[in-house]
Amino acid sequence: MTDLITIDNVTKKYGDKTALANANLAIEKGDFVALVGMSGSGKTTLLRMVAGLEQPSQGTISQNGVPIRSLNEKARVMFQDDRLLPWMTVRENLSFGNKSDKMTKEADELLSLVGLSDFADYYPAHLSGGQKQRVALARALMYHPELLLLDEPLGALDALTRRKMQDLILDICQSRDFTTMLVTHDIDEAARMANKIVVVKHSTIVDIVDNPYRKDDSYEGKAKRAEIVDNILATIYAE
Repeated sequence: MTDLITIDNVTKKYGDKTALANANLAIEKGDFVALVGMSGSGKTTLLRMVAGLEQPSQGTISQNGVPIRSLNEKARVMFQDDRLLPWMTVRENLSFGNKSDKMTKEADELLSLVGLSDFADYYPAHLSGGQKQRVALARALMYHPELLLLDEPLGALDALTRRKMQDLILDICQSRDFTTMLVTHDIDEAARMANKIVVVKHSTIVDIVDNPYRKDDSYEGKAKRAEIVDNILATIYAE
């Protein structure tokens, strides 16, 4: 497989504070990578640099061999807050108000993909939290991104809605062969969704765990995932 994203000896500082130190990571096309660790460990900082929202203080982040030096046009970010525009309908939030036949058709296709065809003309205020995040996911898929970046997008959802969204994101990413990076505090979620789990501790990548058991809900799969989760927790909490 070819590396889509290469993170080469990346450090990010804010004044005297080091948010991320000497990070090295290769993400292959089609990978689903989860970043886990305590708050303030550097997970979101790394995702923001891949998105081009921040620049490294040292080192290079490349996509297809080209350094990312500004806003990454080939990536889309989905945040924990849906960031929908309340004065626009669901469809308009996807098309950014562009009412051309092409944009309308694409928006409607994506709303169908996330199960919201009947809500295209609704305003965000009339949607549940889970529905808003489905709209945010559909919006992130507009313009056919090469890389999908998920910054704690399911953190505010109840357990059942969160599980449904996990399945939806996995199905879409696998069927469309997206490369995905997920920041999450939920290690069980990471183990269920990601084929590669990156453990960040004290601003440093301390482990990269291969996970062949994602979305394997057999007895053995669940047991192996639980073992992975326990090992990651031990790494995070070790002195």
